[in-house]
Amino acid sequence: MSTGEMGRVGANPARKIAPMTSINGSSADDHATGAATPDVSPAQPTVGPPDIIGTPLSPTATRVMVLGAGELGKELIIGFQRLGVEVIAVDRYPGAPGQQVAHHAEVIDMTDGDALIGLVEKYSPAYVVPEIEAIATDALATIERRGLAEVIPTASAVMATMNREGIRRLADEELGLPTSPYLFAGSHDELTIAAEQVGYPCVVKPVMSSSGKGQTVVRGPEDIDKAWGTATTGGRVAGERVIVEGFIEFDYEITLLTVRAIDPATGRLVTHFCAPIGHRQVNGDYVESWQPHEMSAFALGAATSIAARIATAMGDGNLGGRGIFGVELFVKGDDVYFSEVSPRPHDTGLVTMATQRLSEFEMHARAILGLPVDVTLASPGASAVIYGQLDEKGIGFEYVAQALALPETDIRLFGKPESFRRRRMGVVTATADDVATARERAVRAASIVTPVPGRPARRGVVVPLRAPGPPAAPIPPVGQRPQPAAQRPPSAQERPQAAGQRPPAAQQRPAAEQRPPAPEQRPAAGAQRPPVAGQRPQQPAPRPVRQPAPHSATPNGRPVTPGRSSN
Repeated sequence: MSTGEMGRVGANPARKIAPMTSINGSSADDHATGAATPDVSPAQPTVGPPDIIGTPLSPTATRVMVLGAGELGKELIIGFQRLGVEVIAVDRYPGAPGQQVAHHAEVIDMTDGDALIGLVEKYSPAYVVPEIEAIATDALATIERRGLAEVIPTASAVMATMNREGIRRLADEELGLPTSPYLFAGSHDELTIAAEQVGYPCVVKPVMSSSGKGQTVVRGPEDIDKAWGTATTGGRVAGERVIVEGFIEFDYEITLLTVRAIDPATGRLVTHFCAPIGHRQVNGDYVESWQPHEMSAFALGAATSIAARIATAMGDGNLGGRGIFGVELFVKGDDVYFSEVSPRPHDTGLVTMATQRLSEFEMHARAILGLPVDVTLASPGASAVIYGQLDEKGIGFEYVAQALALPETDIRLFGKPESFRRRRMGVVTATADDVATARERAVRAASIVTPVPGRPARRGVVVPLRAPGPPAAPIPPVGQRPQPAAQRPPSAQERPQAAGQRPPAAQQRPAAEQRPPAPEQRPAAGAQRPPVAGQRPQQPAPRPVRQPAPHSATPNGRPVTPGRSSN
């Protein structure tokens, strides 16, 4: 089997992308790719923002159909409802988190194109917003072509990003973005050849998947069988098409949330950039994230240029292509490599519920409706995942009060009706004067919240708070490497001993002395420590109130507005 039959190896990954410049009011990247946005007034498009937002559940309501009602869809639905929008939440199972808060809930197989089109005809929404990958993308194209609703960002963009092959070819072959070497394979034999040509170690992923599902790091030929089996059965959609990516020894990876929204002054689409989000993943699963992540000026400029190019390519040359894009990037020194893009809120962006004036969900809702957005960073912060740890329905969570007593912490319990050991059931967010302290708070609080088999709550129980021990990391997916010394594994008193197994009766914490430590915060490494008796207390560093995006320069040398580029 030749390389050409499987899909060619990606372009030279060492190529650098320089920061953007502005040419005649449009992004230089748009001119380079032939995707410049024409000067269009808001009144001309056949789809786009409404001139009025109606009242929910009335004949003139502004309706949005959200396809995928998990934890991200739930927050997006809440964002729409705060703007007076009527929301239809669609998912494959009843009682999904977003369905619990939406005006209408529908359960269908979203890979069934006829069923999907039937729902759109039933509700006549103005917008259809995909939030997951397992969707009949051909049906979205039909919905858009027949003018039944506006698909966000566009049907073609959803089709491209739902398939790793489509988006990787767009990024490399059409836009010329730096990527890791890659090949595609459609059989076990092709995978063997592709892995040899890309080189070991490499990463094998299903072309239709996300959040690390079906992903394997292949370190030698002996791992091929396992990788093929995992990729063809563990993705969002079963299939026998995989991508083989060369392994990049990057320094870190970031998510650059990129928002395409209408500038109210010009009626044109402009691109906004949030402060970069750093994150830690285990087996492709997001475990914790933080914002802002420190980067060199050149690397940040390169990152914004890559993100602007890929987000602009998701548009239709008019006002289609609005919304938030989670652009994942690998960074090694000043070199930045494109990894993936999601045309919707990103799981690592859950941290923005604490760090930004507007969360990623609120920005997505605003951009879809044609309203102005704001990417202001209000505080450094972090998030940490709460895993289910149990394989059963209707679980409960203990020690929420203790976790929330930690300084500047918040908790989102998603309300998923069924728990699995590796399933995200909640998230902790925390803020602080610096990222290190915020991360420590988030991880500590996530380790305190304990999933348990469901039972009726006992009201009026006073749980004493005690002095804290060392912080513990949230339970990771199976196969995670040991945590650093600063993040010891949780003790038997803090978590059940194994997935689905309750600890012995003596360790079930009925007594106050067996409760988890009280929520006080130990100083992070390098942070200011409490003053010693007789010493003058240190003055705390002022908290930054905003993280500006990099400045772009016009041909005359004057900087354009920080945080966005027009096109």
